[in-house]
Amino acid sequence: MTIMIADPRAFILENTRLQPVPFVPEIVLHLADESVPLWRKTEEEIGADGLPPPYWAFAWAGGQALARYVLDHAEQLRGARVLDLAAGSGLVGIAAARAGAAPVVSVDIDAFAEAAMVINGEANDVYLDIHIIDPLDGPAPPGPRYDVILVGDLFYERDTATRALAFLTRHAAVGTRVIIGDPGRAYLPRERLVKACEYAVPVTRELEDQDIKRTSVWRLDS
Repeated sequence: MTIMIADPRAFILENTRLQPVPFVPEIVLHLADESVPLWRKTEEEIGADGLPPPYWAFAWAGGQALARYVLDHAEQLRGARVLDLAAGSGLVGIAAARAGAAPVVSVDIDAFAEAAMVINGEANDVYLDIHIIDPLDGPAPPGPRYDVILVGDLFYERDTATRALAFLTRHAAVGTRVIIGDPGRAYLPRERLVKACEYAVPVTRELEDQDIKRTSVWRLDS
């Protein structure tokens, strides 16, 4: 069933405010101050119950760490073809574009995320090639479709984590570099990863159980 959204851009502008990302202040995003009220408003806007949380409205710890890493290691991304998987607000893709990657393909399954990424890309004067799709069950490419795949904070749920790891493994097998930002979610496949660095990322207790979240950046061991 296709869910119709009257005006997602207007909804986002009305219910968020433009602000610097705490750990990546070079980037500004339209972010919400509280999750539950926005979640309820999103359901009212669409006219449906049981929707997933508005992930696109917050700067999650894994995404902040990964965006920081990307900007601080811009030489690794410059000129690279990049996929930002489960892009949410667009934070990581924006960082990649700022680092000189091109094209930056940002994918998510939430229609609100599409509008959020457009708005946030405009606010940071970068272009993202945005697609609202679920690519995780796609076949293995014959060669590297992307030079780099960036994944911020995706390993929080078992089924999604399993499908994501299989997808990333298929791409790593044909030469794509996979870089993951994660604050220690339950289903992070640590045994397959090599830690690149660790940060102390400021977060809000609206999202996490503490004010500072130790968050690592990992490379998938192909």
